Amino acid sequence: MLLEAFGSILQLLYLAMLVLAVVALVFAVTAREDAYRAADKQKKSFWLIILGITVFVNLVIPILFLQIAGVIASIVFMVDVRPALKAVSGGGRRGGSSSDGPYGPYNGGR
Repeated sequence: MLLEAFGSILQLLYLAMLVLAVVALVFAVTAREDAYRAADKQKKSFWLIILGITVFVNLVIPILFLQIAGVIASIVFMVDVRPALKAVSGGGRRGGSSSDGPYGPYNGGR
């Protein structure tokens, strides 16, 4: 019974790693090539290859060491590259004004 529960937890973990890799790959595909250069990140082709290999490894070759390396690459893309691409592409603002600072609106010292 305990082994079955552990096996199902591992299956959920593998599924979560696959979903993260697929989501990161979709975001990498949809970003513009010039946004990668403007954000001073690796080329789009680099991220497509890395994330594509990650999805392939998660689907076809379930070797835990390679899956962990892929998860690290996916997390780096989602935490570092994607926000930089979003900021360069203008996707980071939602209804803010030009006087908004990083911690809220700037009111001129009032």
